[in-house]
Amino acid sequence: MREHRDRDQLVRLGKKPVLKRNFGFMSILGFSCTVLITWEGSLILFQQGLQNGGPAGVIYGFLIVWIGNLSVFSTLSELASLAPTSGGQYHWVAMLAPRSCAKFLSYITGWLTVGGWQGSVASGGYLTGTLIQGLIALTAPSYDAKPYQGTLLFWAVVFFAVFINAVVSSMLPKFEGLILILHILGFFGILIPLVILGPHSDASFVFTTFFNNGGWPTQGLSFFVGLIGNVFAFVGADAAFHMSEEIHNPSLVVPRSIMLSIVLNGTTGFAMVIALLFCIGNMENALESRTNYPFMEIFLQATNSVGGSATMAAIVTVLALCATVGLLASTSRMFWSFARDHGLPFWRTLQKVDSRTTVPLWSIGVTTVISCLLALINIGSATAFNDIISLSVAGLYSSYLIATTLLLYRRCTGGFRIPDPSALPALANTTGAELIWGPWRIPGAFGIANNAFACVYLVIILFFSFWPPATPVVAETMNYSSLVTGAVVIFSVGYYFFWARKDYQGPIVEMD
Repeated sequence: MREHRDRDQLVRLGKKPVLKRNFGFMSILGFSCTVLITWEGSLILFQQGLQNGGPAGVIYGFLIVWIGNLSVFSTLSELASLAPTSGGQYHWVAMLAPRSCAKFLSYITGWLTVGGWQGSVASGGYLTGTLIQGLIALTAPSYDAKPYQGTLLFWAVVFFAVFINAVVSSMLPKFEGLILILHILGFFGILIPLVILGPHSDASFVFTTFFNNGGWPTQGLSFFVGLIGNVFAFVGADAAFHMSEEIHNPSLVVPRSIMLSIVLNGTTGFAMVIALLFCIGNMENALESRTNYPFMEIFLQATNSVGGSATMAAIVTVLALCATVGLLASTSRMFWSFARDHGLPFWRTLQKVDSRTTVPLWSIGVTTVISCLLALINIGSATAFNDIISLSVAGLYSSYLIATTLLLYRRCTGGFRIPDPSALPALANTTGAELIWGPWRIPGAFGIANNAFACVYLVIILFFSFWPPATPVVAETMNYSSLVTGAVVIFSVGYYFFWARKDYQGPIVEMD
């Protein structure tokens, strides 16, 4: 009965069911939590907020980002509830936008989402590879990290993710469930020794001290520049959207799992940030750590043991490795879905699903090849590669903004109706079809206010995601993410007008 209901819902969106529904609530909750890895990300990206904002800036910035993400993803979850497809944002834009511009806006949104997720895979592989290098530097002081070694480790991380996604793909839900347990146990395994063994700072230092090490004209400007570290710790919250066609009862399970994962990850992330700031010890030594990750030096100062601090850092590294598995899964589904709707070059090949494993092997392969080629940039310039992976924030947040703005427009103009199970149309919630609310939504004026707040938050984050970390700005410190994001948009617009507009008509109706 449940399988038929899920199939009927997908058919009503015009899509043919081809992927196997392996995920239930707990497994997709594990998937969402372990892709987000917020408490781990807060440790990894600790330095950016500390330099621009200081201890107080890190704390208050985390709270702002957490609240903003709750607003954004409660809004996007309303869309996931009414149209749970792997396409996510570009499908929602196509069904919400005015008919005159729906196809074009949907196409641009699709490319921004693809680019953002491709940047996320590159981010996961790069961070995990450099974390391994940091671990080696922590345990072997004579080690001299080389960029090419980081690239090789990047490739090893990505190939591990490919193995889980392609070779033992049927084990992915169980794998994510196990990693959820490690995610929770690892949090306590690090927090408890850090708090018990580490030095304790004064509360006034933690909650009232602001830094402006970027040399910005005002402390407020420095604070907003430093927000991006916390923003990155929440990147990937929409991973479950793109797995919707592999989840049982996705119209309810996807919103619930995403919202619960943001609450759980936000809670553990905030606790870890507070603990790290209170136990920071010698800040100069932490910021100048030869591991390139201040949290490893903070662990060492707390435990006075290389073995103990290495074990704690290894937990973070393993969870970052496992997060890359989920990042690759969501990216490949986004590639596959956009190809299914003829939005990508070589879509006839990329839309294929392996009949034996029921996973899009071609899309997994292309995502992997692109990631490995991008990693070569790191050998020549770590700055250039960091600007490539910053596309994960700019691309995904741009796609969120387009979708949330159009949802606000539709709900203010009365574009939706309440569903009547006895009179559901054959086709709904796709291009040109009737818009019907799903079972998960925020009704009335509160829903509109929440939607509007999400739009404002996204504009602010997008604006500051393009700022460099410090002044004066030189070639080595320039943030080229605006150039990278602009290049993706220019390419997609050019490809659309010269080729894709003949093939791409928005989400196609495979079944009616």
